[in-house]
Amino acid sequence: QVQLVESGGGLVQAGGSLRLSCAASGRTFSTYAMAWFRQAPGKEREFVAVITWNTWSDTNTYYTDSVKGRFTITRDNAKKTVSLQMNSLKPEDTAVYYCAVGESYSGPRPDLYNYWGQGTQVTVSS
Repeated sequence: QVQLVESGGGLVQAGGSLRLSCAASGRTFSTYAMAWFRQAPGKEREFVAVITWNTWSDTNTYYTDSVKGRFTITRDNAKKTVSLQMNSLKPEDTAVYYCAVGESYSGPRPDLYNYWGQGTQVTVSS
């Protein structure tokens, strides 16, 4: 089992920034990818970004088009955390943001991720 705890959400004005963090514990050696998803009221859970790494610590990152150039996903292997730096926030970024772990998948389908955090609310006012 892998346990995930998100933090860093809050209320910010449009154009502002927030940094989300996801701390992993438990059986983290099986982790292949860590991703951020978000879900706005009345909408389906949406892929935001993912970071993958290999045995040699080479990393790759992927973003949904709507956040490219504004959001950055990074990881701290020693602390077992993944962060999402969100800049130039827009009201349409308002959602509950979830951290997820994939043991063999790193794509945009939320149903193929193995573990999830509880989520953290991000609200962007106009």
